Amino acid sequence: MAHMPGEKTSPRLFVVLPCFNEEEVLPETSSRLKDVMKDLISRSLISGESRILFVNDGSTDGTWSLIKKLHEDDPLFQGLCLSRNSGHQNALTAGIFAAARICDITISMDADLQDDIGVIEKMVGKYKEGADVVYGVRSDRNTDTFFKRTTAECFYRFMDRMGAGTVYNHADCRLMSARALEALMQFGEVNLFLRGLVPLVGFPSAVVTYERHERFAGKSKYPLSKMLHFAAEGITSLSVRPIRMITGLGFGIFFVSIIVLIYSLVRYFTGHTIPGWTTTVLSVWAIGGLIMISLGIIGEYTGKIYLETKRRPRFIVSDYLGDEGDDPLLTDRHGVTI
Repeated sequence: MAHMPGEKTSPRLFVVLPCFNEEEVLPETSSRLKDVMKDLISRSLISGESRILFVNDGSTDGTWSLIKKLHEDDPLFQGLCLSRNSGHQNALTAGIFAAARICDITISMDADLQDDIGVIEKMVGKYKEGADVVYGVRSDRNTDTFFKRTTAECFYRFMDRMGAGTVYNHADCRLMSARALEALMQFGEVNLFLRGLVPLVGFPSAVVTYERHERFAGKSKYPLSKMLHFAAEGITSLSVRPIRMITGLGFGIFFVSIIVLIYSLVRYFTGHTIPGWTTTVLSVWAIGGLIMISLGIIGEYTGKIYLETKRRPRFIVSDYLGDEGDDPLLTDRHGVTI
């Protein structure tokens, strides 16, 4: 059972790790995490009822079989299986929401060992000092390629300028207390972007830094195309600034068009241009391109409205492996069904 609010001694911790086709890395991940958890438990930094929760996001390899085997061998490991691939953000949400009612704190991490598991103790320490949310922030990007480092830095700066309000160099490695998770559950969006939603929860927060390692095994699940899609999801889910930019752009173009119109008329009456040439170029290329971009942005928001009004579940849980008496079932509005 979870401790009473405000009790910081030996909190029950759930480490939540979304998994999609991670059979190559799971044995090493589980071994390292087990050592860390056992050490923290032995020093009474966390409760002996703390657990490691793997969320199987519709994997097509042997990921779920490995999770079941880990659970059978040691109750420290638990598993949550989604009925299909719902995406990283939904899988992560399924895990932390399932754990929210039966733990004091959750720490979310990637299953590929890129997040430094040594940060767990630091996060628990910050929680005991009073933080309800602790962000894991990369201290540097020396392990990234030049292209990856450049695009990632541009991503965070662009998200900030678009009003998404993310924490710079923070992905999804974070600690959240039970009351912070309860608050997060009140956000009813179907289109999830946790990096932007969590700061909106409020409550005292802290930051711990760590060095992100290279992936231990397997392939990255976030190529450039997915990163671009992820950025678009975040911006349109959290900010209307692009729409306002279109409005400002429209006024700007209208102002410039008046100047160009006067210039074109002067050039026309002085005989220095071919009749119709200026207006054709402006209307076909410049204005046409801006209209297409504007329609695309508006279309993104319209699509978001369309998906939100359907109120489809974010994810559906097909199986749960946990301790007897623990109940991860949530209300339907949180998108969990078993």
